[in-house]
Amino acid sequence: MPRLSEVIAALDALWPPSRAEAWDAVGTVCGDPDAEVSRVLFAVDPVQEIVDEALKLGADLLVTHHPLYLRGTTTVEAGTFKGRVVHTLIKNDIALHVAHTNADTADPGVSDALAGALDLRVTGPLVPDPSDPKGRRGLGRLCELDRPETLREFTARVAAWLQPTAQGIRVAGDPDAMIRTVAVSGGSGDSLFAQVRAAGVDAYVTADLRHHPVSEAREQSPLALVDAAHWATEWPWCEQAAAQLDAISERNGWGLRTHVSRTATDPWTAHAPSVTSPSTSPSTSSSLPGAPN
Repeated sequence: MPRLSEVIAALDALWPPSRAEAWDAVGTVCGDPDAEVSRVLFAVDPVQEIVDEALKLGADLLVTHHPLYLRGTTTVEAGTFKGRVVHTLIKNDIALHVAHTNADTADPGVSDALAGALDLRVTGPLVPDPSDPKGRRGLGRLCELDRPETLREFTARVAAWLQPTAQGIRVAGDPDAMIRTVAVSGGSGDSLFAQVRAAGVDAYVTADLRHHPVSEAREQSPLALVDAAHWATEWPWCEQAAAQLDAISERNGWGLRTHVSRTATDPWTAHAPSVTSPSTSPSTSSSLPGAPN
């Protein structure tokens, strides 16, 4: 079996910490470099429910996309929820490693996994990494559909193929508009509106879209916006990352057993759709999938 330091070196080769944003907190949070690793669990969030799953699974290493301490801390006291996570990990010899923005811009990265989950053909990065001579790394991805679909049909695709969440899928745009080209960005994506408009795509799939940026974006172009839950847009990366580590394990004869958590850690737990009343204008109702009639 490989040592933790060997597995971490392989993960850092996939997602070099040097490519993370300056504000980010990536890398190994806890773990003994000399400890042996036989089982690895991949998840989006390093929350207690996932740590408990790693413990039950007998994992030696937990790899998450989101950092545990993004803004630093002065305590890991077990009475705090993050401190409890740290205590549980250390007491049970489970290492924690984080790949966040360094996985976002990787080749393949988080947005490649999102595009793959939606069966979209990637044509290049939305925001290319100027340090990549091959032009494949960067934030977001530009994609094409195998055949044009209406926004209504495309929304149904996204709703059916991403992991289910309470939010479901929110859409801004004409349901009958034809969608041929798409930009995708796993996680929060409204900071990339300028680049998406410049790319000239028909639709943009991302998460965490806010009222004012969406309102302004819709005023500036007919771009259709498809807003999924943050967790749902990043979960496909876990499967992609596990497959990448599987390939490394096979090449090195490590015999690692990798697992992907299917525990939904999206913080929203319920959704109550608006109910159409007699005073509601017909123009405010929607015929997209999942909308109330």
